[in-house]
Amino acid sequence: MALRGVRVLELAGLAPAPLCGMILADFGARVVRGDRPGGAAPAPDVQGRGKRSLALDLKRPQGAAALRRLCRAADVLVEPFRHGVMEKLGLGPEVLLRENPRLIYARLTGFGQTGKYAKSAGHDINYLALSGVLSMLGRKDENPHPPINLLADFAGGGVMCAMGIVIALYERTTSGRGQIIDASMVKGAAYLSSFLWKSQSLGFWCRPRGENLLDSGAPFYEIYKTSDGKFMAVGALEPQFYMQFINGLGLDSDELPAQMSISDWPKMKKKFASIFAQKTQAEWCTIFDGTDACVTPVLSLDDVASHQHNKQRSSFIKNDEGEISPRPAPLLSRTPAVPSCRRDPFIGEHTEEILLEYGFTKEEIAKLHSDEVIEFRKLKANL
Repeated sequence: MALRGVRVLELAGLAPAPLCGMILADFGARVVRGDRPGGAAPAPDVQGRGKRSLALDLKRPQGAAALRRLCRAADVLVEPFRHGVMEKLGLGPEVLLRENPRLIYARLTGFGQTGKYAKSAGHDINYLALSGVLSMLGRKDENPHPPINLLADFAGGGVMCAMGIVIALYERTTSGRGQIIDASMVKGAAYLSSFLWKSQSLGFWCRPRGENLLDSGAPFYEIYKTSDGKFMAVGALEPQFYMQFINGLGLDSDELPAQMSISDWPKMKKKFASIFAQKTQAEWCTIFDGTDACVTPVLSLDDVASHQHNKQRSSFIKNDEGEISPRPAPLLSRTPAVPSCRRDPFIGEHTEEILLEYGFTKEEIAKLHSDEVIEFRKLKANL
């Protein structure tokens, strides 16, 4: 795989950092998740695919010293703590990069390492709000509405951080030097919205929220309910696609207002909604599949893996416990990701083997264990 041989230490945190680590693991990196002993994880890591778990108490001097030693042999450290936490532990980038100048030190936080809110708590909704993106999301005459916690946490955070790590690893091939990555979810979400900023002069966003072309204002870029309580997504923006959409609905375009007659959009929405409500989702799929009307079913998580297109693409995988999840993306032609099909690791499951792999002796490991700096979790065989 593309990242084969890359050693990553990911300190346990909430959703964004685990996604970053899982992406790296999916594409071949050897990712070690540094967990807190006693099962005191911040939250269950449901993105532990392909990782191993090392239970290590960083608040103890011996634990911090052990992580410093691990970092000397690592390529990447991913840390998700607020500004100043790692410095208090004696594990700041100045220390670790001095001991390993090739280390990529990735700091994944909500507000970033500098600025007024650098030491403040927050969540996706706060980062999205500060990025300016949240003000654009929502329907007409309603409050701004965040799309779960996908944009700031995962796209602006986990994915952007993984991209930064890969870029830094690539640069290291010529310079031989590591560097610090300041991955802020606020800045990441704002960067994702570059199109919104750069398209303002085109008139896409000149009207209030929920009245524009792509924010649920247009009747041809909308979601409609079907007779069986399911939904169809319509994205018929271009005139030629809009004509196919109108034909699929059984309407005559000559008897309708012009597509871009904004004053008629609310009336057209009601008309389209009444038509969609007359057939089931499957019936609408029969009408629109194979056309360029840009109309597709809104699939539930229960249905998405069995949809014909997704099955043909092998877009979802099942682990050895029968859990279904998305296959890694994008697809590389020569070195594709080969995601692990094993269950996610238990906290401390691989502590001993990881320390041995990084050069600790069995005596050193035994001492760390007796001092309760590390934790083992031996799985009992089912007899």
